[in-house]
Amino acid sequence: MKQIKAAMTPEDRAKVEARTAELIAEVEGLKAFRVLAERSQEQIAESLGIKQPSVHKIEKQTDLYLSTLRRFVEAAGGSLELRVELPGKGVLHLTGVGV
Repeated sequence: MKQIKAAMTPEDRAKVEARTAELIAEVEGLKAFRVLAERSQEQIAESLGIKQPSVHKIEKQTDLYLSTLRRFVEAAGGSLELRVELPGKGVLHLTGVGV
């Protein structure tokens, strides 16, 4: 790997490093998020006041209430921000949703 990087131009290395940072910033699914937050299903369950199998079920869902997502994220020690991008309007941050 070091040899490959050494053979790259500085511009190509910068592109690879930028893409790597993007991929790290993208977390696919709640299980990956929980693992990144270094929390077990049991810890999340305890924070949410539910049983571990319910956490497993939540992690498998592809469609959930924003309030459920917010509670899960907060149980993992994070905070949820809803960001919307509208053409010509830029980025908007929705608040008071899923509370």
